[in-house]
Amino acid sequence: MKSTSARALGLLLGYGADLMLGDPRRGHPVAGFGRLAAALERRTYRDSRAAGAGHTAVLVIGTVSAGIAAERVAHRSPIIRVALTAAATWAVLGGRSLRREANAVATRLAAGDLPGARRQITHLVGRDPATLDQAGIARACVESVAENTSDAVVAPLLWGAMAGVPGLLGYRAVNTLDAMIGHRSPRYARFGWAAARLDDAANLVPARLSAALAAGLAPTVGGSVRAARRAVRRDAGHHPSPNAGPVEAAFAGALGRTLGGVNVYGGTVEDRGTLGDGPAPRTTDIARAVRLSAAVGAGALAVAAGWAFSIGPRAR
Repeated sequence: MKSTSARALGLLLGYGADLMLGDPRRGHPVAGFGRLAAALERRTYRDSRAAGAGHTAVLVIGTVSAGIAAERVAHRSPIIRVALTAAATWAVLGGRSLRREANAVATRLAAGDLPGARRQITHLVGRDPATLDQAGIARACVESVAENTSDAVVAPLLWGAMAGVPGLLGYRAVNTLDAMIGHRSPRYARFGWAAARLDDAANLVPARLSAALAAGLAPTVGGSVRAARRAVRRDAGHHPSPNAGPVEAAFAGALGRTLGGVNVYGGTVEDRGTLGDGPAPRTTDIARAVRLSAAVGAGALAVAAGWAFSIGPRAR
């Protein structure tokens, strides 16, 4: 079996494992990486960009190197190569968990349990839940589903197709560091700068593929391809994130809803612009966003597996 065939098959199997099993409840490798990063931060933290860049480089390069070493060990056995890629794909994907958390929010909103919905939404977003009413929670949930479809499903698959196990692990290291230190708090404004910029670069192509897939698959949730594309062209630039903007705009257009607006993060108010047309999301729109997320994930898998197969002849 050629290495590219093993890579494609491993991506398919890993995606299937995430679809059926979701994240492991205990001993998750990403959680272990987070603990390692937090322990290292206690030694490396300085209020400077240089210190943050060094911290980020050590962790990302170390993770990529581990992936390279693992692939070299597995090089002579096609079965081990497939199993290794499948295990790494399963470890870094978060599609099932994302959909489970979103559905849990929708269930609490449908039951009129606003306090429970506020607690549940903190599993998906960093904004202050105390300020959110039912409509605000629905909007936050739909926006999180959109952004995390790109971050937790599409991007890992593309990096896995392009660079195998090192790409899968390296991407997840970058994305995890961005979540840990890439936000604009007083502590991390400088220290987390490198992690945030690296995450922006790593998601540049995946976010645009996610937006294109969401627009193209809009009819699966009763939406319009044209409306989704129009929202991306017109509104993506309103969002402060260069990657979340296109994806959230595409979901807004596909769902026929308006996303974006003012959010509160730890007392800091941030205006994320207006994305899409139509009314604000309702509780029932969370289920539609989840269906669109699943369709985008399946489309990204097809692209990634096809890419992994096709790069073989060129690489040789």
